[in-house]
Amino acid sequence: MFELDKQQFGAFVADQRRQKQMTQKDLAQKLMISDKAVSKWERGLNMPDITLLVPLAQALDVSVAELLECRRISQSEPMSAHQVDKLVKKAITMSEEDPQMRKRRSWKNGLLLLLCFAISLGEIGALRHFHQVTSMVFNDLLVAELLSVIFGLYFCLFAREKLPAYYDENKISSYSSGVFRMNLAGVYFNNRNWPHIMKAGRNWALSSLVLMPVLYGLLTLLFQGNPWLVKIVLLLTYLAGLLIPMIYAGKKYE
Repeated sequence: MFELDKQQFGAFVADQRRQKQMTQKDLAQKLMISDKAVSKWERGLNMPDITLLVPLAQALDVSVAELLECRRISQSEPMSAHQVDKLVKKAITMSEEDPQMRKRRSWKNGLLLLLCFAISLGEIGALRHFHQVTSMVFNDLLVAELLSVIFGLYFCLFAREKLPAYYDENKISSYSSGVFRMNLAGVYFNNRNWPHIMKAGRNWALSSLVLMPVLYGLLTLLFQGNPWLVKIVLLLTYLAGLLIPMIYAGKKYE
């Protein structure tokens, strides 16, 4: 296993900090983070970002290898290629989200998506039963709901909540993961705004599943005999509901 032991890591950081006669607040100030973050590391509740490895090692006067091994390493102790490879893999896992936390969030989001999908099916069935649906627009609604399911699966189950460190070091306006591509006008992605962008996408996917059939029903009553107007309003509302919150979140927390 290449995953760092949080308890061992926290105990090592706490021990080295005390040897340097630093408080958690002193260490936090050196790293320009909150003392609560340091407290969580030392209690084994969380791990630092991979970008903090070097400054943390410097603050504690240890090597990065010692941080990852959670112990002092003698200068005369040889390090094999296998050990180096293991250390690199440990460092990589630090930049990844806690698998247990991700699993719990995926279960929660998956249940919400399933619930919204079930409500959507009920609403579509009610529309077909109680309304004289216009085939052209109704088909557009079905396509929109299908897209919401697809995006919902991505945002709720597969989207990563953390970007690689180079997004924080450079101005990058595009993101790709497999077949998924994202580019928001005027927005640069980083780990400050990414969680908020993902949350906006998740909220849109879930709410659009429930609200679009309701909007379709209201529009068909309001604009009877004018399916093209229903189609345009439906499309504009759908796109605005997706793009505006994501762009707003991206710019606000950029």
